[in-house]
Amino acid sequence: MNRLPLQAVLFDMDGTLVDTERLWWEAVEQVAGRALTEADRPEVLGRPVEYTAAWLAAITGTPAADLAETLHREFADRVRTGIVPRPGALALLDALAREGVPTALVTASPRAVADTVLDALGADRFAVSVTADDTPHTKPAPDPYLAACRALGVDPAVCVAVEDTETGVASAEAAGCAVLAVPSLAPIEAAPGRTVLASLEGVTTDGLRSLLPYRLRVMTWNLWYGGTMVRDHRAKQLKVIAETDVDVVGLQETYGGAAGELAETLGWHHHSAGPNLGIISRLPITAVLGDPDVGFYGAAGARIAVGDQEVEVWTAHLDAEHYGPYESEPLAHEEVRTGQLRDTLRRISDAAPVVLVGDFNSPSHLDRPDVAWPVTRAAEEAGFGDSFRQANPDAVRDPGHTWSPVHAHPEPQDRIDFVLHRGLRVHDSRTYVSGTPRTWPDVEDNDWPSDHAAVITTFSLGSGPGTV
Repeated sequence: MNRLPLQAVLFDMDGTLVDTERLWWEAVEQVAGRALTEADRPEVLGRPVEYTAAWLAAITGTPAADLAETLHREFADRVRTGIVPRPGALALLDALAREGVPTALVTASPRAVADTVLDALGADRFAVSVTADDTPHTKPAPDPYLAACRALGVDPAVCVAVEDTETGVASAEAAGCAVLAVPSLAPIEAAPGRTVLASLEGVTTDGLRSLLPYRLRVMTWNLWYGGTMVRDHRAKQLKVIAETDVDVVGLQETYGGAAGELAETLGWHHHSAGPNLGIISRLPITAVLGDPDVGFYGAAGARIAVGDQEVEVWTAHLDAEHYGPYESEPLAHEEVRTGQLRDTLRRISDAAPVVLVGDFNSPSHLDRPDVAWPVTRAAEEAGFGDSFRQANPDAVRDPGHTWSPVHAHPEPQDRIDFVLHRGLRVHDSRTYVSGTPRTWPDVEDNDWPSDHAAVITTFSLGSGPGTV
């Protein structure tokens, strides 16, 4: 089972990498003029200096600005003389450096304090540092983690944040990171996407990778008469599947045996339905869905095991007659395709995450807003997102045409093949054609054995707890 690749590890500072929570606690006690209690924790731990100063000001009547200055000074003095790395912290930083995984320091402390700690730890251990001075809002807002990810050029979904307080955990989770919580003073509960450990000792890079979401890479592909218009089509189809590293392929125009033959050669699982539709999967198929005797047009589905979850994957092929852009009345035949799609939507479960792929033989309303194309609108109204357009929102810059790499002008170039989803997160999406196909009728020696481009979307789902 593949997980998304680890792009970066983002570390909180106080209480996570260095034992400063105790020093901060002592500094607040000094300024408050009393011992702090359990009831004071939410106002002290994981909070920026200004927050705690405002809290003290409300109690003592001393101006918050004066208290913030005093807190800065008291804490910085303690850091210079009493900084102690947390157990396992330096070993983990060194391991990440050896494996080339970028790291960032993300702290609610001010820049002056962070730079003091960085000097002690070694500033060269971190590619980026983000402090309370660097974003409009600090923890528990997601801003600091989002800023670190932007600076590193990474997606928060493929980063692990290491935190020690509920405030920091809330910030990292709001940014979309997987979280490893190592509580310093206050307990933190485990939760989906969050793993809790007593210490960083023994934590490895592979362990952090295991906290990331599972990857589900889905392709939709019309095989074009099963591929038979091109010589050595089966070998070329297998080559495409291998080089794209997909997990599941929804097929149309299988011409009966393509799904089974491809799956058998790959050692994959498969479901074939009717003369035209199939699903092949490197992941286990736990159930088959829909009418097994579906006609040439229609849909077929399968339930796929992804880690400890299941995802429904459906492949659909809608009627090809009277393609809208050909017609003087573009919407004249769309009710046929819309009816076929609505029939498919009625068969799809409401419970599981769902991917619906296929050749819809209709443009998208997201690409051609001058016409109210009803097929893709019906999918949208049923709660399905268009993964390609979510990943590539500019239809002019990224048209994503799938029809057709072999049928040239004056044939319309359009996006008619889709990977739609409900309940998943899109990591990326692209169209795919191998080589430079020659146009019809000189196609038999093409490396690309289809008259459609494929669409490949990488989804993420689930995460942690892994084995760190």
